[in-house]
Amino acid sequence: MPAHTGHAEIAGGGIGGLTAAAALARRGWSVRLHEREESLRAFGSGIYLWSNGLAVLAQLGVLEQTVDGAHHGGFIQTRDHRDRVLSRIPINRPGGVEVLTVLRERLINALLGAARTAGVRIVTGSAAVRADPSGVLELADGTRHHADLVVAADGAGSRLRDGLGLLRGRRALGQRCARFLIPRTPGLVPEQDAEDYIEFLSGNRFLLYTPSSATDLYIALVCPEDDAAAIGDPVPQQPWISAFPQAEPLLRELGAAPRWDEFECLDLRSWSAGRVAILGDAAHAQPPYLGQGGGCAMLAAAGLAHSVTHGAGTLENRLRQWETRERPLIARTQRFSYRVGRLNDLADRPRAALLRVLGRSRRFADARLRAARAIPAGTDQIR
Repeated sequence: MPAHTGHAEIAGGGIGGLTAAAALARRGWSVRLHEREESLRAFGSGIYLWSNGLAVLAQLGVLEQTVDGAHHGGFIQTRDHRDRVLSRIPINRPGGVEVLTVLRERLINALLGAARTAGVRIVTGSAAVRADPSGVLELADGTRHHADLVVAADGAGSRLRDGLGLLRGRRALGQRCARFLIPRTPGLVPEQDAEDYIEFLSGNRFLLYTPSSATDLYIALVCPEDDAAAIGDPVPQQPWISAFPQAEPLLRELGAAPRWDEFECLDLRSWSAGRVAILGDAAHAQPPYLGQGGGCAMLAAAGLAHSVTHGAGTLENRLRQWETRERPLIARTQRFSYRVGRLNDLADRPRAALLRVLGRSRRFADARLRAARAIPAGTDQIR
């Protein structure tokens, strides 16, 4: 089947937009990427990279660069309000799912490097305001760029998506999250747990402990949006220490909270309209409880590049083929992540009992890791 190529205009310089730009350019497309900020930068936190995201990075030729200095944990732990281990899932075993953590900045820089190496033209300070199904991207200054393919990767609040009337619904969890990067020093958690990834649960509050390199520790705090005692800048330490006394040394190290994000799931009528494709959080935002937001964005972006290049029929047909292939697994991951997030609403005792059962369930573990095992489309056809 002959390959299709052309010109693509992409709005958004995050994980999804950069992955799509690099993947398209490596397949022979000319690509221009617009980022509304004056520079491409990553919000200061760590990020989980599972087998699916790692496969995309290998496809783009930047795997080694990204994972240099990454942290490979041995287990994912879940602990209850009494600091009892409810589950301890082994990871990074031969033949199993691989997961590692890196600084988000390292991932963004690697994807940026892949895009530039492939010949992508990157324009910063360039805000996209409208996408036309005929294949036109309009910028805030009134400039209109014509393209064979327009990609809207402009985040969960996507202006381009909403202008096309594609949003069918959104479900909020009623939770807020603050993320921190702090120096990784001895004594913040017991030595025997220091290399693991740990989820702490207490009441309706959640604490995530994530080593992201030899020197960096990523911490996330989650609580209900109406938990006024726990939300603030700087973080009110005492309410969190009361919930997680075992983590007091860790919590004492937290400084200002850059922001308190909300969690939600998005549902679109379609991932495309004419020659416009919707990608990443703009298409399938999800709570981060499976650590699959970035992985799903990268998987969908790689699949997009493959489908529009090697699919059959018109571009519109190829976009429908892309959605048919990628959407079922990603939508399932969204739903699963939403349901895991709902566990924060349960009281401690019934939640602990449920999580003990789930922790012993092979079926639950397999379901949790299904998206992480997905292989990006066209791995054997990349140029």
